[in-house]
Amino acid sequence: MTTIATGVPTAAENQELIAQTVRDFAERHIRPNVRQWDETQHFPADLFHRLGELGLMGVVVPEMYGGAGLGYREYVTAIVELSRVDPAIGLSMAAHNSLCTNHILMFGNEEQKCRYLPKLASGAWIGAWGLTEPNTGSDAGNMRTVAARHETTGDWVLNGSKNFITHGRSGHVAVVITRTGPAGDRRGATAFVVERGTPGFSGGKKEDKLGMRASETAEMLFQDCHLPDSQRLGDVGEGFVQSLKILDGGRISIAALSLGTAIGAFDAALAYAQERQQFGKRIADFQAIQFKLADLATEIEAAKLLVYQAADLKDAGLPVTKEAAMAKYFASEVSVKAANEAVQIFGGYGFIKDFPVEKFYRDCKLNTIGEGTSEIQKLVIARQILR
Repeated sequence: MTTIATGVPTAAENQELIAQTVRDFAERHIRPNVRQWDETQHFPADLFHRLGELGLMGVVVPEMYGGAGLGYREYVTAIVELSRVDPAIGLSMAAHNSLCTNHILMFGNEEQKCRYLPKLASGAWIGAWGLTEPNTGSDAGNMRTVAARHETTGDWVLNGSKNFITHGRSGHVAVVITRTGPAGDRRGATAFVVERGTPGFSGGKKEDKLGMRASETAEMLFQDCHLPDSQRLGDVGEGFVQSLKILDGGRISIAALSLGTAIGAFDAALAYAQERQQFGKRIADFQAIQFKLADLATEIEAAKLLVYQAADLKDAGLPVTKEAAMAKYFASEVSVKAANEAVQIFGGYGFIKDFPVEKFYRDCKLNTIGEGTSEIQKLVIARQILR
């Protein structure tokens, strides 16, 4: 099996190699199964083990920890190529990399990195990340999942629940943000690494979703879940601040997911418009269709520039909060427009499951919600430009 090259090739060569490698993999191993996985809500865990063999489950993880040792530009490219075939697979790959794995990489100590990163980067383990709760979506500062010190042992005891968690049931390990101080206090949250099988930690309800159905979304439940202090990530009280930094990278991931979704819908519509005959000519010959395609091509190109600009800033270690929010906001809205217009171009055939745009239409909406809604992105952007 072809693996991602590291070290010798130039950045442009690596990016093209990754794009072609992932494109070939997706055509062989994903496209034939898209409809079945979607209809049955099957999470293909074995597929992600194979993606790990390609180096895609630890793209930005340094080679010393078993990763590919590449950057966000290459990582974004991989997500785009997966998502243009099946956004659900792109979503799971993104959540594993940018949330769980990246949180341990950025804030774990050396023992934690050596313990968890090789398993995550290889795809042997799948990661989850828990911030959202039933009553605290955008209002994460008022989370109710609490971690308290045990008076006798000094262990932490976790109680509460998280919902809408990618890999909430299937994940082998989760990074969980808990409240360890007053509600609403930016220094009142702490992050922990929790392994599956830890007493008191279990997966809850699996959500029956509109789209992204091959990506598992479920609850995580904590009932008197005891953790040694060695499972704490960073200092006590840093969890929320850590999460904001993680979400910068996560928003680039969802922007890439959105870009791939838009490209997939556009490619399907473009091909169909050149095949479908009405009134004795291709529908691509009608100006109304040409204008739709022209608008989408332009907006997709603009989204691409925003996504890769954010990725380059991330690779350079520069502030990326504003640019990540802009990329996520714009690209996610473009993905919705692309899917909507693709269905319109397909006409009645766009409304049935035999054609791919029906699924893109259902999948795309999550892009404007996950990792912060479009409205939250506008708030983030406004605060950055008004500072």
